[in-house]
Amino acid sequence: MPTETPAALSTVDFFARVHSLNPKVAVFDCDGTLWSGDAGSTFMRWTIDTSLISPEQIAWINGRYEGYKRGQVSELAICGEMVQVYRGITVDRMRAAAAEFFREHVEPNIFPEMLALVTELQQKGVDIWAVSSTCDWVIEEGVRRFNIPSNRVLAARVAAEDGRVTHRLLDVPTDEGKVTALHKAGIAAPDAVFGNSVHDAAMLVIARLACPDNPTPALVERSFSEGWSVYYPATVAP
Repeated sequence: MPTETPAALSTVDFFARVHSLNPKVAVFDCDGTLWSGDAGSTFMRWTIDTSLISPEQIAWINGRYEGYKRGQVSELAICGEMVQVYRGITVDRMRAAAAEFFREHVEPNIFPEMLALVTELQQKGVDIWAVSSTCDWVIEEGVRRFNIPSNRVLAARVAAEDGRVTHRLLDVPTDEGKVTALHKAGIAAPDAVFGNSVHDAAMLVIARLACPDNPTPALVERSFSEGWSVYYPATVAP
Protein backbone atom coordinates (compact mmCIF):
# COMPACT_ATOMS: atom_id res chain seq x y z
CA MET A 1 0.00 0.00 0.00
CA PRO A 2 1.23 3.54 -0.72
CA THR A 3 2.34 5.64 2.25
CA GLU A 4 0.64 8.70 0.71
CA THR A 5 -2.74 8.78 -0.99
CA PRO A 6 -4.32 11.11 -3.55
CA ALA A 7 -7.17 13.47 -2.73
CA ALA A 8 -10.55 11.71 -2.60
CA LEU A 9 -13.44 13.71 -4.05
CA SER A 10 -16.97 13.86 -2.72
CA THR A 11 -19.75 12.91 -5.12
CA VAL A 12 -20.70 16.58 -5.55
CA ASP A 13 -17.11 17.58 -6.33
CA PHE A 14 -16.56 14.57 -8.59
CA PHE A 15 -19.63 15.36 -10.68
CA ALA A 16 -18.76 19.07 -10.77
CA ARG A 17 -15.23 18.36 -11.99
CA VAL A 18 -16.52 16.15 -14.81
CA HIS A 19 -19.26 18.56 -15.90
CA SER A 20 -16.93 21.59 -15.78
CA LEU A 21 -14.86 19.90 -18.47
CA ASN A 22 -17.81 20.04 -20.90
CA PRO A 23 -16.72 16.72 -22.36
CA LYS A 24 -17.66 15.56 -25.83
CA VAL A 25 -16.35 11.99 -25.39
CA ALA A 26 -16.26 10.03 -22.13
CA VAL A 27 -14.85 6.52 -21.75
CA PHE A 28 -15.72 4.11 -18.95
CA ASP A 29 -14.15 0.88 -17.84
CA CYS A 30 -16.89 -1.43 -16.51
CA ASP A 31 -15.94 -3.99 -13.83
CA GLY A 32 -15.19 -2.11 -10.63
CA THR A 33 -15.99 1.21 -12.30
CA LEU A 34 -19.67 1.12 -13.27
CA TRP A 35 -20.41 -1.69 -10.81
CA SER A 36 -18.48 -3.40 -8.04
CA GLY A 37 -16.74 -6.72 -8.51
CA ASP A 38 -15.18 -8.54 -11.44
CA ALA A 39 -17.93 -9.70 -13.77
CA GLY A 40 -15.39 -11.43 -16.03
CA SER A 41 -14.05 -13.99 -13.57
CA THR A 42 -17.43 -14.28 -11.85
CA PHE A 43 -19.12 -15.10 -15.15
CA MET A 44 -16.50 -17.75 -15.83
CA ARG A 45 -17.18 -19.35 -12.43
CA TRP A 46 -20.93 -19.13 -12.99
CA THR A 47 -20.68 -20.91 -16.35
CA ILE A 48 -18.64 -23.64 -14.64
CA ASP A 49 -21.17 -24.00 -11.82
CA THR A 50 -24.09 -24.14 -14.27
CA SER A 51 -22.29 -26.63 -16.56
CA LEU A 52 -22.52 -24.33 -19.56
CA ILE A 53 -19.09 -25.59 -20.57
CA SER A 54 -17.84 -29.18 -20.71
CA PRO A 55 -15.68 -30.90 -18.06
CA GLU A 56 -12.75 -30.73 -20.50
CA GLN A 57 -13.21 -26.98 -20.95
CA ILE A 58 -13.57 -26.55 -17.20
CA ALA A 59 -10.33 -28.41 -16.51
CA TRP A 60 -8.47 -26.36 -19.11
CA ILE A 61 -9.66 -22.92 -17.97
CA ASN A 62 -9.20 -23.80 -14.29
CA GLY A 63 -5.61 -24.74 -15.01
CA ARG A 64 -5.00 -21.54 -16.93
CA TYR A 65 -6.62 -19.41 -14.22
CA GLU A 66 -4.50 -21.01 -11.52
CA GLY A 67 -1.47 -20.20 -13.64
CA TYR A 68 -2.68 -16.61 -13.91
CA LYS A 69 -2.98 -16.30 -10.13
CA ARG A 70 0.59 -17.61 -9.81
CA GLY A 71 1.83 -15.05 -12.32
CA GLN A 72 2.55 -17.67 -14.98
CA VAL A 73 -0.22 -16.55 -17.38
CA SER A 74 -0.48 -12.89 -18.40
CA GLU A 75 -3.50 -10.64 -17.94
CA LEU A 76 -3.80 -10.38 -21.72
CA ALA A 77 -3.70 -14.15 -22.22
CA ILE A 78 -6.23 -15.06 -19.52
CA CYS A 79 -8.71 -12.39 -20.61
CA GLY A 80 -8.64 -13.83 -24.13
CA GLU A 81 -8.85 -17.43 -22.97
CA MET A 82 -11.86 -16.64 -20.78
CA VAL A 83 -13.72 -15.88 -24.02
CA GLN A 84 -12.17 -18.63 -26.13
CA VAL A 85 -13.29 -21.27 -23.62
CA TYR A 86 -16.86 -20.98 -24.98
CA ARG A 87 -15.84 -22.23 -28.42
CA GLY A 88 -18.64 -24.21 -30.07
CA ILE A 89 -21.50 -22.73 -28.05
CA THR A 90 -24.08 -20.72 -29.97
CA VAL A 91 -23.90 -16.95 -29.69
CA ASP A 92 -27.61 -16.89 -28.80
CA ARG A 93 -26.97 -19.20 -25.86
CA MET A 94 -24.06 -17.05 -24.69
CA ARG A 95 -26.16 -13.91 -24.83
CA ALA A 96 -28.99 -15.60 -22.91
CA ALA A 97 -26.51 -16.84 -20.31
CA ALA A 98 -24.94 -13.38 -19.98
CA ALA A 99 -28.39 -11.81 -19.50
CA GLU A 100 -29.31 -14.25 -16.75
CA PHE A 101 -25.93 -13.92 -15.05
CA PHE A 102 -25.86 -10.14 -15.09
CA ARG A 103 -29.43 -9.79 -13.88
CA GLU A 104 -28.88 -12.14 -10.93
CA HIS A 105 -25.28 -11.46 -9.92
CA VAL A 106 -24.10 -8.02 -11.09
CA GLU A 107 -27.06 -5.69 -11.56
CA PRO A 108 -27.55 -5.25 -7.78
CA ASN A 109 -23.94 -4.01 -7.61
CA ILE A 110 -24.32 -1.14 -10.10
CA PHE A 111 -23.08 2.09 -8.54
CA PRO A 112 -26.09 4.47 -8.46
CA GLU A 113 -23.74 7.45 -8.63
CA MET A 114 -22.15 6.19 -11.86
CA LEU A 115 -25.53 5.46 -13.40
CA ALA A 116 -26.59 9.00 -12.54
CA LEU A 117 -23.38 10.48 -13.97
CA VAL A 118 -23.63 8.56 -17.25
CA THR A 119 -27.27 9.62 -17.57
CA GLU A 120 -26.42 13.27 -16.99
CA LEU A 121 -23.63 13.15 -19.56
CA GLN A 122 -25.91 11.50 -22.11
CA GLN A 123 -28.50 14.21 -21.56
CA LYS A 124 -25.80 16.73 -22.49
CA GLY A 125 -25.04 14.83 -25.71
CA VAL A 126 -21.73 13.33 -24.58
CA ASP A 127 -20.57 10.34 -26.63
CA ILE A 128 -20.19 7.51 -24.09
CA TRP A 129 -17.95 4.48 -24.66
CA ALA A 130 -17.45 1.36 -22.56
CA VAL A 131 -14.07 -0.41 -22.70
CA SER A 132 -13.48 -3.71 -20.91
CA SER A 133 -11.39 -6.88 -20.98
CA THR A 134 -14.48 -8.87 -19.93
CA CYS A 135 -16.35 -10.70 -22.71
CA ASP A 136 -18.61 -8.63 -24.92
CA TRP A 137 -21.72 -10.69 -24.12
CA VAL A 138 -21.60 -9.69 -20.45
CA ILE A 139 -20.50 -6.10 -21.04
CA GLU A 140 -23.09 -5.40 -23.74
CA GLU A 141 -25.76 -6.81 -21.45
CA GLY A 142 -24.53 -4.78 -18.50
CA VAL A 143 -24.23 -1.40 -20.17
CA ARG A 144 -27.75 -1.65 -21.53
CA ARG A 145 -28.69 -0.50 -17.98
CA PHE A 146 -26.76 2.67 -18.79
CA ASN A 147 -28.32 3.07 -22.25
CA ILE A 148 -24.92 2.53 -23.86
CA PRO A 149 -25.45 0.81 -27.24
CA SER A 150 -23.41 -2.18 -28.36
CA ASN A 151 -21.69 -0.11 -31.06
CA ARG A 152 -20.08 1.88 -28.24
CA VAL A 153 -18.68 -1.21 -26.51
CA LEU A 154 -15.06 -2.29 -26.90
CA ALA A 155 -14.66 -5.60 -25.07
CA ALA A 156 -12.92 -8.97 -25.25
CA ARG A 157 -14.47 -10.83 -28.14
CA VAL A 158 -14.02 -13.69 -30.55
CA ALA A 159 -15.31 -14.29 -34.05
CA ALA A 160 -18.51 -16.24 -34.65
CA GLU A 161 -19.14 -18.66 -37.51
CA ASP A 162 -22.54 -20.12 -38.37
CA GLY A 163 -23.89 -18.60 -35.19
CA ARG A 164 -21.32 -20.30 -32.94
CA VAL A 165 -18.41 -19.03 -30.90
CA THR A 166 -14.98 -19.71 -32.40
CA HIS A 167 -11.47 -19.70 -30.96
CA ARG A 168 -10.37 -16.73 -33.09
CA LEU A 169 -9.76 -13.66 -30.95
CA LEU A 170 -10.77 -10.29 -32.38
CA ASP A 171 -9.79 -8.06 -29.46
CA VAL A 172 -8.76 -8.13 -25.80
CA PRO A 173 -8.73 -4.54 -24.54
CA THR A 174 -6.53 -4.42 -21.46
CA ASP A 175 -3.64 -2.15 -20.47
CA GLU A 176 -2.24 -0.52 -23.66
CA GLY A 177 -4.75 -2.61 -25.60
CA LYS A 178 -7.51 -0.32 -24.31
CA VAL A 179 -5.78 2.64 -25.92
CA THR A 180 -5.29 0.68 -29.13
CA ALA A 181 -8.98 -0.26 -29.21
CA LEU A 182 -9.97 3.37 -28.72
CA HIS A 183 -7.61 4.49 -31.48
CA LYS A 184 -9.15 1.95 -33.84
CA ALA A 185 -12.55 3.42 -32.99
CA GLY A 186 -11.27 6.88 -33.89
CA ILE A 187 -10.78 8.11 -30.33
CA ALA A 188 -7.22 9.32 -29.79
CA ALA A 189 -7.81 11.84 -26.99
CA PRO A 190 -11.00 11.27 -24.98
CA ASP A 191 -12.06 14.12 -22.73
CA ALA A 192 -12.75 12.02 -19.64
CA VAL A 193 -11.75 8.46 -18.80
CA PHE A 194 -13.03 6.49 -15.81
CA GLY A 195 -11.30 3.35 -14.52
CA ASN A 196 -10.67 1.44 -11.32
CA SER A 197 -7.57 -0.64 -11.98
CA VAL A 198 -3.95 -0.27 -13.01
CA HIS A 199 -5.02 -2.02 -16.22
CA ASP A 200 -6.94 1.19 -17.01
CA ALA A 201 -3.95 3.45 -16.41
CA ALA A 202 -2.87 3.60 -20.06
CA MET A 203 -6.20 5.03 -21.15
CA LEU A 204 -6.45 7.30 -18.10
CA VAL A 205 -3.17 8.88 -19.20
CA ILE A 206 -4.51 9.91 -22.62
CA ALA A 207 -7.57 11.70 -21.20
CA ARG A 208 -7.96 15.43 -20.62
CA LEU A 209 -9.38 14.41 -17.25
CA ALA A 210 -8.41 11.12 -15.60
CA CYS A 211 -11.09 9.87 -13.20
CA PRO A 212 -9.95 6.93 -11.05
CA ASP A 213 -13.20 5.52 -9.63
CA ASN A 214 -13.20 2.93 -6.82
CA PRO A 215 -9.45 2.52 -7.42
CA THR A 216 -7.52 -0.60 -6.49
CA PRO A 217 -4.43 -0.12 -4.29
CA ALA A 218 -2.17 -0.21 -7.35
CA LEU A 219 -4.21 2.49 -9.06
CA VAL A 220 -4.28 4.57 -5.86
CA GLU A 221 -0.49 4.52 -5.92
CA ARG A 222 -0.38 5.41 -9.61
CA SER A 223 -2.95 8.17 -9.05
CA PHE A 224 -0.79 9.73 -6.35
CA SER A 225 2.24 9.75 -8.61
CA GLU A 226 0.21 11.24 -11.49
CA GLY A 227 -1.56 13.82 -9.33
CA TRP A 228 -5.01 12.38 -10.06
CA SER A 229 -7.84 12.82 -7.59
CA VAL A 230 -9.85 9.67 -6.88
CA TYR A 231 -13.50 8.92 -6.22
CA TYR A 232 -15.30 6.24 -4.21
CA PRO A 233 -19.04 5.54 -4.62
CA ALA A 234 -20.82 5.29 -1.29
CA THR A 235 -21.02 1.49 -1.20
CA VAL A 236 -17.23 1.10 -1.51
CA ALA A 237 -15.99 4.21 0.29
CA PRO A 238 -13.05 3.46 2.62
